[in-house]
Amino acid sequence: MKSLGEVLIQRGPFSEIVIGNSAIVRAMLESGVKVVTSYPGSPTPEIAEAINSIPKDKNPLYFEFSTNEKVALELAFGAAVNGYTSCVFFKSVGMNVVADSFVQLSMMEIPGGMVIVTGDDPGANSSQNEQDNRHYARLSYTPIFEPKDAQEVYEMFKKAVEYSRKLRSPVVLRLTTHTAHFKQKVSFGVYEPSPTGEPLFDPNANGPYIPIAQNVPVMKRRALEKLLRWQEISENYAFLQGNGSDVGIITAGLPYLSLLDVLGESAKKVDILRLGMVYPLPRKAISEFLRKHKVVKILEELDNFIEEKVKAIAYEERIDVEIVGKTDIEDWIGEYTPEKVYSVMSKFSPELVRKVEKPVKFVRVVNRPPQLCPGCGHRPVFYVLSKLLREKDISVADIGCHTLGFLEPYKVGQILLSMGHSTGTASGLSMFNKDRKVVAFLGDSTFFHAGLPGIINAVFNKHNFTLVVMENGTTAMTGHQDHPGKAIKIRQILEAIGVKHIWEVDTYQQDKLEEILKTALETPEFNVVIAKHPCMLKFTRERRRKGIIKVPQMKVTNRCTLAGVCITKFACPSFQRADDGSIFVHEDLCIGDGSCMVVCPSGALEFEKIETGGGAK
Repeated sequence: MKSLGEVLIQRGPFSEIVIGNSAIVRAMLESGVKVVTSYPGSPTPEIAEAINSIPKDKNPLYFEFSTNEKVALELAFGAAVNGYTSCVFFKSVGMNVVADSFVQLSMMEIPGGMVIVTGDDPGANSSQNEQDNRHYARLSYTPIFEPKDAQEVYEMFKKAVEYSRKLRSPVVLRLTTHTAHFKQKVSFGVYEPSPTGEPLFDPNANGPYIPIAQNVPVMKRRALEKLLRWQEISENYAFLQGNGSDVGIITAGLPYLSLLDVLGESAKKVDILRLGMVYPLPRKAISEFLRKHKVVKILEELDNFIEEKVKAIAYEERIDVEIVGKTDIEDWIGEYTPEKVYSVMSKFSPELVRKVEKPVKFVRVVNRPPQLCPGCGHRPVFYVLSKLLREKDISVADIGCHTLGFLEPYKVGQILLSMGHSTGTASGLSMFNKDRKVVAFLGDSTFFHAGLPGIINAVFNKHNFTLVVMENGTTAMTGHQDHPGKAIKIRQILEAIGVKHIWEVDTYQQDKLEEILKTALETPEFNVVIAKHPCMLKFTRERRRKGIIKVPQMKVTNRCTLAGVCITKFACPSFQRADDGSIFVHEDLCIGDGSCMVVCPSGALEFEKIETGGGAK
């Protein structure tokens, strides 16, 4: 059986069942993309996995995880102005990180072509909000393609590259969680490997590239002229499903498929205009559609982006039509799954829709709140701090696995904005604060991504709080991607920027960890504790790949007094209560790390011996 990478580099044409994220990589290969950059974040990491699955000696793509999304975008831009087709991808909130540079792109001539793939997240499945990145397109005069399924992900990426090269302009391919992971049989074209050409960067022929006062009007005018050409292109991506009805529906992306599920046979009673480009909108197609209908429903996830523009077109064209957009707050929230679309459409026209029932299986489902993995090195930090911090003290969370410290039983980390915010927010919370201690958290990946400016600010302006850097050696939350910590030591950077008080400790050394954290909290200056331990999920997976399956596990001996510290305070999920109230270790969860042994007040935890063919080991 061929690996995904071997499938993707077949010359073709052929068809294969893949998800949208994998289909993009095949589209890259067929389109002659040379440079791909990213910062990991759901729902887009599988793009990187697909790229990295291609055998190195046959992979024409240069790929890197950059230190953050902004750097990734700028690297891709640099390659594209040098004549090499590039792609950068990231999750929804990554657009906030790239914004400072992204808003300039449309004013630049980009000879190689450049596609920006954003993974938006309706439903906030893996994000801190439901950010709608279509607004960034309007802000920056950048066109957006929005596919409905994996086949269109592939096709629209190729078209995005084609038009981007032709107009020397950036293009956004907007995925959502469902289209990124949409699985279907995709028909691919022919892949012919092409050599890497010579650099083409010529600021005299393609400039200006410097947006100073005298150049900005010229550059902006060029961007707006291109936008008019994109407007013409968008007319080719207005797909009409017409039945001569008085009722019309305008929609785009995955909500279209949910709409078809909900309408069923009623799909023959309405006209549907599906938009493949959501900015700029196809004004001519929309105007004609509005003129032919008495009432038109706008069905779109998240914000009323399409609705506002359609209403503006109707007003400007003096079209007499009733336009129904979002009718209440709930229409703005969540993924437009069939169940959601049923709810939205039943308020518009209940006689058109049929309820889409989920198959019901009568099984007992145990509530499983999110929690740190068995053996997680972050757990001892939260366990110790939950003992040291007073109720009035303040703890500031950041993005990462360690955000889960907010949950029971630790309740450490009370406020969160964005990746790397913790040092700046903690600095503000520490001001005029004589008696309440402030502690902030930062993952090692986030340290390099967005953490350094806040740390430098804390040193320079002499803010007083404790920063705990949770170092586990990987970008764990999004799938164990590498980060610069492999080559650059965090302590050396902290020393170089003038941090006076730095401690390092393996979090499994809980007595030492508690002593250091207690000292740090009492230190009346900015200080940093580097709390280190490898990600145990990554560690155990690597052991399995090496064939090491069975590990020494913990067992609860008869010395147990049922104090329950292992469950209620340390909260390792490996510990369970039996029906009779006794405590046992779940063999499918325990990884035998032993970090729990020091927390048991009765010393009831021991390693279980592994029986092998040669006897006890």
